[in-house]
Amino acid sequence: MNISYPKPVIGFAAYSGTGKTTLLTQLIPVLKQKGLRVAVIKHAHHDFDIDQPGKDSYELRKAGASPMLISSSQRIALMIDKEEEKEPELDELINYINPDTVDIILVEGFKHWPMPKIELHRPATGKALIFPDDANIIAIAHDDDIEHEINIPRLDINNPVEIAEFLIKFIKQ
Repeated sequence: MNISYPKPVIGFAAYSGTGKTTLLTQLIPVLKQKGLRVAVIKHAHHDFDIDQPGKDSYELRKAGASPMLISSSQRIALMIDKEEEKEPELDELINYINPDTVDIILVEGFKHWPMPKIELHRPATGKALIFPDDANIIAIAHDDDIEHEINIPRLDINNPVEIAEFLIKFIKQ
């Protein structure tokens, strides 16, 4: 369960409803503005489909093509129907990203994987901190006082610039 990748892989760990996607949509443009090429791997807890019935790529995939790669001048999409209904391993997914095209991979979900992570915490959700039980958490981004002794950096969950600066400093270590 180790991640072996030549570029930094940083997770964002939080319970559902904490705002992981909201933060990432604000953080990514800041990182890009600072010159970083950013990839994201997001875990989905349910069945999803990005392809549309009636489209050629959908019909080819439903006919059995796997992987099915479709490209245009603007984007490339790779769809793989899995033979076995089992959660993919993060290291397997990371291998789909060409390290020559990115500077950092941000991971949403996969909170139990051993990688450096920023925990997102909103005390108002009533959820406990993940931090005390996960030595891979490198900082906590939160929006209110935390009644727990914390010996790692605290960040403002509502300040993507502060979080970007922390990430840049962390990956340059």
